[in-house]
Amino acid sequence: MIELIPAIDIIDGKCVRLSQGDYASKKVYNEDPLEVAKMFEDNGLKRLHVVDLDGAKAQHIVNYRILETLASHTSLTIDFGGGLKSDEDLKIAFDSGAQMVTGGSIAVKQPSVFEGWLARYGADRIILGADVKDKKIAVGGWLEASECDLFSFVSDYCQKGVKKVITTDIAQDGMLQGPSTALYEEMLQKLPDIYLIASGGVSRVDDIVSLDELGVQGVIFGKAIYEGRIALRDLRRFL
Repeated sequence: MIELIPAIDIIDGKCVRLSQGDYASKKVYNEDPLEVAKMFEDNGLKRLHVVDLDGAKAQHIVNYRILETLASHTSLTIDFGGGLKSDEDLKIAFDSGAQMVTGGSIAVKQPSVFEGWLARYGADRIILGADVKDKKIAVGGWLEASECDLFSFVSDYCQKGVKKVITTDIAQDGMLQGPSTALYEEMLQKLPDIYLIASGGVSRVDDIVSLDELGVQGVIFGKAIYEGRIALRDLRRFL
């Protein structure tokens, strides 16, 4: 059964969502991320994906106090990402209660640092973030594109020990128009050994069913819940 991973994106300590990674499209859904996390936990969810959008822009961890609060007041297993660029950032994230971290831009721009994290903490704690636009990797809070091809990028890191990969198709993210199932299907065919976590575009329960049927191992979603498209009680069939 597919792993359900609700998302909390943070700007100024608040729970927000963007559309297609555009900071100008910010919409605040809750002033208190802990209230949101407790709602997820109360409905039987076990995981949480936390993105420090301030950190992604600032290029270093910013909202670690929020992470600390979420980790100490819930029993959710949290993966944390956004702006993690140094060993010190990583230490702060783990010390603040993250069980896993996601590295995206760092894996493109400073591969030796990311590989060092993999060697030190292991593939169960270090997730590769492969955010894509037209099958090219995007970096820096999606504010810049690279020439890195998605499939060769992920394949190279799998050979270096990566197991879990979060792939967000930026074109779909926050648009509530359905996930990029064709892209994920292609990834599973070309990269059969990865634990693929799909992110972006989920708008209804049927989208999760479709991803599950494809063989996608995990799914991250947020806006569909915040906008009332998915009721948390409807997710119990997956738990």
